Amino acid sequence: MNTSRRALIAAAAATWLPLRPTLATTLVATPAQTEGPFYPTSFPADMDNDLVQVRGQASQAMGTVLHLQGRVLDLNGRPVPDALVEIWQCDAQGLYDHPRQPGRDRRDSAFQGYGRMAAQDGHYSFRTLKPVAYPGRTPHIHFKVTPVAGSALTSQFYIAGEPGNERDGVYRAAARDPRQRALIEMRLAPAPGLETGALATTMDIVVG
Repeated sequence: MNTSRRALIAAAAATWLPLRPTLATTLVATPAQTEGPFYPTSFPADMDNDLVQVRGQASQAMGTVLHLQGRVLDLNGRPVPDALVEIWQCDAQGLYDHPRQPGRDRRDSAFQGYGRMAAQDGHYSFRTLKPVAYPGRTPHIHFKVTPVAGSALTSQFYIAGEPGNERDGVYRAAARDPRQRALIEMRLAPAPGLETGALATTMDIVVG
């Protein structure tokens, strides 16, 4: 990642982390959800935490930029250091970079589609896209957290208030408990001081 990309993502973390209040001492774990059929079969050459700008390409991905960041915490609210955080999602047309994706040849090659980073001092941050719907699913971002010690958690983030959420069976199964619902619903806010036209959200991930 070049210096300007690092600076932009670092600025996002510094700007948006204070928005989420400190959680209670004993937390509810983020609900596990299906990995889905589109986890990468092979990883892109560029798989850093900026999915909007692919290394070596001048063009930026289509869609609305979303700065997604937060903390990886254990059930006692302590940061989980060095956990590997992965995200993957479709492009602004609803297409994944995956062999099983119909119409894959039409996908936006300027969108990385997958990114990863080690949560430094428990913190993670990604520059990605506001997710969009595609047939059968409400907008969502897949993520997986693999702690240095312990089991991996695979889940999904959704947009709070999205009309299609209640018609999505994966969302409904994960959001039965209001406390768990709060851990998978992103509340998006404009971020004009960070990046023109971009949105931002803070999502803590609690692993059991």
